[in-house]
Amino acid sequence: MSQLTSLKFTPWLPLFIIGANLGYTITVLTRLPWWTLFFIAAVWFGIGIKLRWGTPVNARYRSVWPWSLVPLCMLGIYIYLADSFGNVDLGAVFFHLQAGMAEHGGAGKMLTAVIYTISMIAMLVSVTWLTRHDQRWRLTERFVALFLLAANPMLYGLGQRSAAIVTDDGAWLDRRYVPPTTEDQTNAPNLLVMYLESIERTYSNALFGDAYTDLTALGERGLVFEGIQQMDNTGWTMAGMIASQCGVPLMPAGLLHDSQFDPLSKVVPGVDCLGDVLAAQGYRLSYLGGASIQFAGKGLFYRGHQFNTVKGKEELSTELDDPEYINSWGLYDDTLYDFTVDEIRRLSEEDDGPWALVNLSIAGHAPSGFPSQTCLDRQGEFDGQDILYSVECSASLTRDLIERLEKEGLLENTLVVVLSDHLTMRVSVWDQLTTLDRDNTLIMLGDGITPLTVRRGATMLDVFPTILDVMGLPLNNKRAGLGASLLSTQPTLVETHGLEVLNERLREETALQQRLWEGLSPQRREPPENADQQVIETPADQANEVEIIR
Repeated sequence: MSQLTSLKFTPWLPLFIIGANLGYTITVLTRLPWWTLFFIAAVWFGIGIKLRWGTPVNARYRSVWPWSLVPLCMLGIYIYLADSFGNVDLGAVFFHLQAGMAEHGGAGKMLTAVIYTISMIAMLVSVTWLTRHDQRWRLTERFVALFLLAANPMLYGLGQRSAAIVTDDGAWLDRRYVPPTTEDQTNAPNLLVMYLESIERTYSNALFGDAYTDLTALGERGLVFEGIQQMDNTGWTMAGMIASQCGVPLMPAGLLHDSQFDPLSKVVPGVDCLGDVLAAQGYRLSYLGGASIQFAGKGLFYRGHQFNTVKGKEELSTELDDPEYINSWGLYDDTLYDFTVDEIRRLSEEDDGPWALVNLSIAGHAPSGFPSQTCLDRQGEFDGQDILYSVECSASLTRDLIERLEKEGLLENTLVVVLSDHLTMRVSVWDQLTTLDRDNTLIMLGDGITPLTVRRGATMLDVFPTILDVMGLPLNNKRAGLGASLLSTQPTLVETHGLEVLNERLREETALQQRLWEGLSPQRREPPENADQQVIETPADQANEVEIIR
């Protein structure tokens, strides 16, 4: 076999594989366009040929295993997550592993994962070949292994979380937690909460054309809240729901779970959430979602917090006129919204006290969305890539649903809350989005609401008390959970401390985690006897924050 075609005697194939992977990694982690990976690979290949990597003078072969294989695998996992989601959230990874990933709908991601796996295997084989055939690689690759370990953001995050276990004060957030009150309140309105998958308010920027126009039109009729940032552990669907309904970030159960290898049996059982507060007021509660309620513990969360009706893909698909009209995640939004109308009709006809309904769309799901047939008929052909098409679809269907319910008189004495569950992950306009100050959608409509735009420093934690406040339900000092009503003069945690401080404190927190998962842990840690005498560094660090001066 000639040297030009024999992998044993020529380094061109290992150099090409490593160069291609290096180029791809750099384009994922930077803003460089995708085509620059070819330039990077070519430069790498040229340097390798010039320095005779793999075929040095006086080559000495040794059958060794490189130190860098494990660090390369860890970096490969990080690159896959960063490429898929834009930002790597370890909390999301850990929570989904415990809460369940059945019926995740990510068929496309499975194919991508297979391609990544093949690429990583080729990378590991190439590094091993060069290390065994080139003594210079054997001398330097162990230092490369140390660099890869130190530079991997995922391992850095794991180290920070491990350090939190021994921190001196792991109760900074827990001291600021205010349990929601369940006092009786008469004449509270019905409630419709519409989570729009990944439809952040940033899409209202002129860069994105008219994709957000229908939501802007809705906002002109009601309350619009601007400046709702994304705190750590609130950046995926279940976390966004819990933050906005419980006023707390979703800290995974982790080691607090009694059986590490069994799925969770409850989701944040240690705190009262929107469902618990409304159930105490006599509300009938329903949740409808296009995706499976088995994914990420959605069913466990809603049933565990007193929702009477909880339906997702499996339950609703049996009622479809066309069983084939579904996508890889579940029901299209036009179908889901038809079921929403039917459910509100049922709740209204029963006339047995107030009702609340929560639904979750999927049209805006990254990377390209799932526009429904209704939108295809209205907007024309979908190219399968442009997320703005799906954003426009989600916005128009949301407006259509609300106007349809109003025409039927089904929204009398009803507060309608339209919000994004979290900021979007990597999509076709990712580079434009990440140059802007991003914030979540939050719009409220209802009888007696005067159109108003409120801009404050806030997070999804503040949505929970704001909903209760607008509904006229009692609050303890205008607070609930870790949030403050955005219609009050109470400062939010972001306004008082800043987002970076909150995220830093979250990484050190252990007491709030124990509170969230109380009942799943062996025993909640008791505070020390001298806890009441603890020294507070500054007045702003106290649980009762200073009020905003207006």
